[in-house]
Amino acid sequence: MITHLRGKLIEKNPTYLIVECGGVGYLAHISLNTFSTIGDEESVLLYTYLSVKEDSQTIYGFAEKLEREIFKLLISVSGVGPSIARTMLSSMSTHEIQQSIASGDVAVIQSVKGIGVKTAQRVIIDLKDKIIKTYGLDEVSVIKSNTSKDEALIALEVLGFNSKQSDKVLDRILTEDNSLGVEDLIKRALKNL
Repeated sequence: MITHLRGKLIEKNPTYLIVECGGVGYLAHISLNTFSTIGDEESVLLYTYLSVKEDSQTIYGFAEKLEREIFKLLISVSGVGPSIARTMLSSMSTHEIQQSIASGDVAVIQSVKGIGVKTAQRVIIDLKDKIIKTYGLDEVSVIKSNTSKDEALIALEVLGFNSKQSDKVLDRILTEDNSLGVEDLIKRALKNL
């Protein structure tokens, strides 16, 4: 496994870099975040991930270890391949990806080209706990918004509203304003149900 490349930067494009190490030029596919982070210096250090398939071996390069780790987590999800993970890292910062997964924000993840609703939900289901545990995110804010939503959902069910429909309405409200308390969530949901 090739874990990093240190060498001379030969070519730099928004989608790939060519790095010469010991006389051999390696083409590494990169995200736009890596493209903007890596300067035009002659010497470069690139963290890498080697994707091996039946018909190809592809190197993906990252300016930071964190970006590589997020990439590896993303491709571990069924339906998310290296190209979609790279598109996601080009569309959002690593911090934005972590926050949207930890808070269960399907809309933000779905806004990435190539990711539908089911894939976005699968990313959240598969990675939420890993992201919160591994990167020590502020679990209190994530739990607070989920607790408010859960309490509002229970109240709406007691009032006789459909659970699935109420859940969708609450998700939509929380994407607009994640800081709402239980009372405000219920009031807004009642207007939309």
